Parts: sequence; structure tokens; C-alpha cells
Amino acid sequence: MLRLLALLLLAFATAAAPAKDAAPAAQDPVLEKRVMALAEELRCLVCQNQTLADSNAPLAEDLRNQVREKMRRGASDSEIVDYMVARYGDFVLYRPPFKLTTVLLWFGPLLLLAAGFIVLLRRVLRRRPAQDLELTASERKRAAELLAGNEAERR
Repeated sequence: MLRLLALLLLAFATAAAPAKDAAPAAQDPVLEKRVMALAEELRCLVCQNQTLADSNAPLAEDLRNQVREKMRRGASDSEIVDYMVARYGDFVLYRPPFKLTTVLLWFGPLLLLAAGFIVLLRRVLRRRPAQDLELTASERKRAAELLAGNEAERR
């Protein structure tokens, strides 16, 4: 009975899940392949860590359509990339070029790692060695009494 109830619950839960619309078939498969190849090189401006080809964001879809339209008009890949960079800056490139304005982007993580290592090294080297503390005779006697008392309680 419990299995039947679980099966019915599962059936109703999956029936209520909305289906995704199928992607329209490409009219020109060669053009679509070229669009997706170029979209792999451009960053989604909304997702920021995905390419245009990987992103499902509405802006990414609009940018893919824009790339597709420019390709239909005969624009080369480099012309499209130049247009996108002029409009959105180097950030739109998934692999930004190495130049003065992107030096921090390329070397920033390495600089942070080096700075962290230097801070750690300085802290370790500044650490003072632990001093051996000598107990006085009265402190030793008190410690022995406490330890003897614990031994008696355990038995």
C-alpha cells in the first residue's frame, strides 16, 4: 500500500513538472556550427563564468542571435569579436588578451598567493620559541597531591 502511494505521488509530481521547449532545428547547420564555435570564445555578461554557448540567460540568447545575424550578413569571426569588444570591452572575451589593462586579471591570483605566503612566512619566523617553565618546589608538591588525589578517586 505504501509503495503504491509513493508511486502515485511520484507520478503526479513528475507530471506537474514543466517541459522545456525543444530548440528549433537550425536552418543552416554550417552557420549554426560556426555560431556555436564563436560563442565558445565569448563570455556571457550575465553569468560571467560561462561562455555564450553554455549559458541559458536571455541576454546570452540575444547575443548568440546577434552573432548569428552578423554571420548571415557576411561578417567574419574577427569582425564580430571586434564589434563585441568595442561594445562590451575585453570582459566579453572568455580568454582576454594580455595587455596593460588586463595585467591584474592575469597576475592578480598569483600576487595574492605570494602575499599570503609572505604573511605566513613572517608569522612563522616571528613566532617566539616556547619557554620552558620551571615549577617551584611548592608547585611540584601541589601537583603531586592533585595527581595522587585523582588516582585515589579512580579506584
